[in-house]
Amino acid sequence: MTFLDRMKHSVKGSLILLVISVRMPNVASHPQCLDFKPPFKPSEPLSFCTMYSTFGCCDTRMDSKIAGRYQHILGFFHQSGASICAKYIQELLCQKCSPFAAHLYDAEDANTPVRLLPGLCADYCTDFWKYCRSTLSLLTGDQRTMELESDREKFCGYLELQDLEYCYPNVLSSNRLNTNLGAVRADPQGCLQLCLKEVANQLRNPVAMLHASDGTHRFFIAEQVGLVWVYLVNGSKVSRPFLNLTEAVLTSPWLGDERGFLGMAFHPNFKRNGKVYVYYSIFSRKAERIRISEFHLLPSNMNALDHTSERGILEVLEPASNHNGGQLLFGNDGYLYIFTGDGGRAGDPFGKFGNAQNKSSLLGKVLRIDINHNDHGPPYRIPADNPFVRERGARPEVYAYGVRNMWRCSVDRGDPATGDGRGRLFCGDVGQNKFEEVDIIQKGGNYGWRAKEGFSCYDKKLCANSSLNDILPIFAYPHRLGRSVTGGYIYRGCEMPNLNGLYVFGDFMSGRLMALREDTQSGQWSYHEICMGRGQVCNFPRLINNYYQYIISFAEDEAGELYFMSSGNPSAFVPAGTVYKLIDPSRRAPPGKCRFKPRPVKVKGKLLHFRPKERLILESKTTAATPNTTRPRPRPTRAPTQRPKVVTSKGAQKERTRHTTAAPRAPTSSWHWEVPRPATTKAPPKSQRPQTTLPKPPTKAERARPKEGRPTGGKRKGSRGSAASRRQGQGSKAGKRKRLKPRDGAVRLAGQRRRSGEGRVEVHVGGEWGTVCDDLWNSKAAAVVCRQLGYRGEARAARKAEFGAGEGSRRILLDDVRCGGQERDLLQCQHGPIGEHNCSHDEDAGVSCGKAAQ
Repeated sequence: MTFLDRMKHSVKGSLILLVISVRMPNVASHPQCLDFKPPFKPSEPLSFCTMYSTFGCCDTRMDSKIAGRYQHILGFFHQSGASICAKYIQELLCQKCSPFAAHLYDAEDANTPVRLLPGLCADYCTDFWKYCRSTLSLLTGDQRTMELESDREKFCGYLELQDLEYCYPNVLSSNRLNTNLGAVRADPQGCLQLCLKEVANQLRNPVAMLHASDGTHRFFIAEQVGLVWVYLVNGSKVSRPFLNLTEAVLTSPWLGDERGFLGMAFHPNFKRNGKVYVYYSIFSRKAERIRISEFHLLPSNMNALDHTSERGILEVLEPASNHNGGQLLFGNDGYLYIFTGDGGRAGDPFGKFGNAQNKSSLLGKVLRIDINHNDHGPPYRIPADNPFVRERGARPEVYAYGVRNMWRCSVDRGDPATGDGRGRLFCGDVGQNKFEEVDIIQKGGNYGWRAKEGFSCYDKKLCANSSLNDILPIFAYPHRLGRSVTGGYIYRGCEMPNLNGLYVFGDFMSGRLMALREDTQSGQWSYHEICMGRGQVCNFPRLINNYYQYIISFAEDEAGELYFMSSGNPSAFVPAGTVYKLIDPSRRAPPGKCRFKPRPVKVKGKLLHFRPKERLILESKTTAATPNTTRPRPRPTRAPTQRPKVVTSKGAQKERTRHTTAAPRAPTSSWHWEVPRPATTKAPPKSQRPQTTLPKPPTKAERARPKEGRPTGGKRKGSRGSAASRRQGQGSKAGKRKRLKPRDGAVRLAGQRRRSGEGRVEVHVGGEWGTVCDDLWNSKAAAVVCRQLGYRGEARAARKAEFGAGEGSRRILLDDVRCGGQERDLLQCQHGPIGEHNCSHDEDAGVSCGKAAQ
């Protein structure tokens, strides 16, 4: 097939796509750069592609690179030609900076070749052909395109984009595409559309996720059963637990049991003193209690606590099994804050006014204690400025009172630029029968329970007491929206500028994600609902738009990015919990702004690589065209008239029933205690409680079995067996032969693989193995790798480190790989200089191959 024939074939394919696009329902715009990430606002104005100085896909480095290419091309023109064509050349080159660059260059599908020039509208292409057709080969770098210059139909058939709204220059004038461009996208009902990234899974009610502020950027996930796990910055999990209190923690497999391991806090000086504080339920001295303990880090292992170092700080008797509180945190003042529940049952029936209003009780309170310099002497001291130190009959630990069962509190880091809001303490307080509320904690504050629930009276007699002087919540919502609030965080991270100052929280029962934003002038808070992006909104690498219903907790990492934890089965013994990172698909921070260098972590034992399980849900035509205004929304997208289809890694589609599509449960009067339905499995005896499961050592036969993904280079002549068996080292004799040094160009598959024939591509060059950057990576390059490994059939190109990032000693050896599909190896393809790139390991290329050749 000649080059012109291929152009005709491309035009026919484009016409077919046009027919399909006309029939598709109108979907939301999908800004995306050529690196498959959202656009951004450059840190400094661009000097060449000035039309994208406020929002686009180029920083000053890329802008300078484009300007250099522009000058190089103009060097081929005399003065009169340059004056005519300079405008076209600049406009075409600068479309790499467009917020819709991925669409203009047909880069949204990894299995289709990326255009060399942006897709043009018909009228613009005609003018370009009329005045500057000879520049095409200079712009593309392909001399074969000179064959198109004499025929306008072929010329524009090669350059036109059939999508009349997205083609250049129409994309600049489209009101639908450019209205609120770069702002958080909202649906017609005003629901903010965000996306998620799965971070961890198969957890048993993950109640907390924390970081140690020690520069390692590790995060620690606590399960309700009493296990705490360490996760490294690359997502790997340390195989042995950071803490194992399963023998001491009191909990059960009953759905909604509030007892268990409930909270943890790292000392602000953890990097030096290694102290950690935990909050958990126990049965001691014939009664249920909550215990606050101190642990020390093992001197020999930075990923484990010394279990023998436990020191009791405080124990509080629990009169009932619910309303156990559970939050521990350090304020900016360096003191430890403890959040207790009101003692349980319903309506705080203890004493004349209830526990929450009784300052001589530690229940229903926010406590503040000083645990600094406690190695010699009492476990804690009372801060001198605690509000009730000198009040007769009051417990000096009390910092605030009148709370019912605060579940999840956080400290505001403050605005990154101004510091506004720094140190504020936000809490979600679970309601009784009607309202859930969000509070900002103040010293000495009375938060009203049991006199009030939200803004309304609960105990009318107490509510009428003029001395109540309670602090009202900043927000309260009725039980038609949710029945058990889960407090969250004010977003102060770097990666998502649009979310700065947004307080994100949720509801355990309804699965609703919500947000509040403060008007700094009036001090009022406005409410926004959060829903998962529909259509193409979340169609970015490794992003999803669905989650499990029961929102247990929120978290932030050391860099300030925001996460939440939810489960499909709220039993402490069922591994149905998942951790998600919140992502704004509308705008990101400029490249390089949010980079950090984590402190090295020495790992003793094995690392378990993370394997995501969830997939992006793309709505079918019927779903997308059928609106549904059902609220509350315990599901990722509005309930469709037919089940959404889940796109799997193999490209197949299957239906899936998830807990996020279940109807909300009946109203409850506290955080999931009042749903005491037994789990499907019986509670194991104490001797069989969950323990750390270490991988079994391999058998002798398994140790002798060669690993998959061996390099293809260095094969002896005359070796027997199929290509696949040679690749796996399973030939009758070849498997026993001495392995030869792989040749340059040999490839192997590595990383987090679900099956043989897929993985991260690693290539051998100059005596070392390294990865390949996914710039220009497509199905033709994937076909070269798969054929080299002995596979036939279709080859899918994987991008954005789909099979894990090749961190550590691996270098990125190849970039800008462009293959025709018939090359012997990647080194025969066009590529940049060996070892030179502008990528990170988050852009490692991979493949998914078909069947092995026989």
